[in-house]
Amino acid sequence: MTDRTCRGRIDSLYCGSGVDGTGLRCVVFFSGCNLRCPFCHNPETLFKAGQETDVGSLVARILRYKPYFRRGGVTLSGGEPFLQKEFALALLHSLREEGIRTAAETNGHIADEELVAACDEIICDVKNQETDDLSPYRAFFSLCARLQKPVHVTNVLVPGKNDGEGKIASLAQLLSECGYSSVRFLPFRKLCEHKYSELGLPFPYASLCEAEGEDVARARAVFADYLTKNSRL
Repeated sequence: MTDRTCRGRIDSLYCGSGVDGTGLRCVVFFSGCNLRCPFCHNPETLFKAGQETDVGSLVARILRYKPYFRRGGVTLSGGEPFLQKEFALALLHSLREEGIRTAAETNGHIADEELVAACDEIICDVKNQETDDLSPYRAFFSLCARLQKPVHVTNVLVPGKNDGEGKIASLAQLLSECGYSSVRFLPFRKLCEHKYSELGLPFPYASLCEAEGEDVARARAVFADYLTKNSRL
């Protein structure tokens, strides 16, 4: 039996997500992150300390919702859950002991074998909006492949930042070299803007346009075209 006295900090708990892993999910939002993405939808997890809790108390809260997500599971999100390794590991192992499937939603910058091994699936969001350097993801994807963990890759599509053919082609190249052939493009939205206002912070992407359906469709086409052309080489 896992020691459930381990303590960590979370921002909140949400039950009813259909987009954070396979099936209906209960999502635990961890406090703290090692990145400062200018489009972050959860800035409260970056700039607030969150609530301290122990694994036992958190698992007890989660179990109250188990009938609702019994065909799905629990997803560790944030923030960046892998920053709190001991707490995340204890929570993942405790949930497994309760027969609950787990996933982690991560930025892919922490390639930790114990954490990846403890998850049933991984959701990795590739951050290429402000950089062309995608090398940090290679170690993470290689680790997931070695451990044979299912990985769902996402990418927030921001017009004027990473919707150009060059950016999308670089993303396709990275994923194809790491053994992946798909990505879910998430259209940039400003639904989080009020959170920055409440925190007294400027929203870095306030002046940018939101992504529309046609933007996502175009990105998918460019991504697929790159994979098709390069599979013939």
